[in-house]
Amino acid sequence: MTRFAQVAANMLVITVASAAVLLSSSAVAQSQFGTADEARAMLLKVVAAVKADTAKAIDVFNKGAGGFLDRDLYPFCTNASDGKFVALNSRRELLGQDIRKLTDLGGKAFGLAQFAAAQKPEGQITEVSYLAPNSGAHTTPLLKMSFTTRAGDLVCGVTYYPMATYWDVENPSF
Repeated sequence: MTRFAQVAANMLVITVASAAVLLSSSAVAQSQFGTADEARAMLLKVVAAVKADTAKAIDVFNKGAGGFLDRDLYPFCTNASDGKFVALNSRRELLGQDIRKLTDLGGKAFGLAQFAAAQKPEGQITEVSYLAPNSGAHTTPLLKMSFTTRAGDLVCGVTYYPMATYWDVENPSF
């Protein structure tokens, strides 16, 4: 094998190995965190559960049971009348608190935008973005998104981290 052929073969091996590492890293990230499509699908399940039996749905959401806690995806619900949380598995200390008073780390009153979904026709989905604390190794706040809609007498939503944002913060070398 000529020197040129040997260098070319080594470069090919390095390129293939690098691609494999990048693809496997992306697959790990995708399996570790929920996507926008998965959040939207969960919201549709949330609405169906609320319409079927509101009290049972709230209980299931608060327990994170029945497929309503999937990695970083979880539902929340507030009363459409007063904005008070009735379901929130991840931060139970907020139960009974008014969503309209929530602000993000940048001071944005994102709770008002969430509650605005109560004023829209049932089934219309509102997308809200806000900065959330980072529970990872870094202290940089992370962009978080939610899909929110009215479901009967409730306003319900499902939150998720946009993958690119989370992955870039947690793995800045990629």
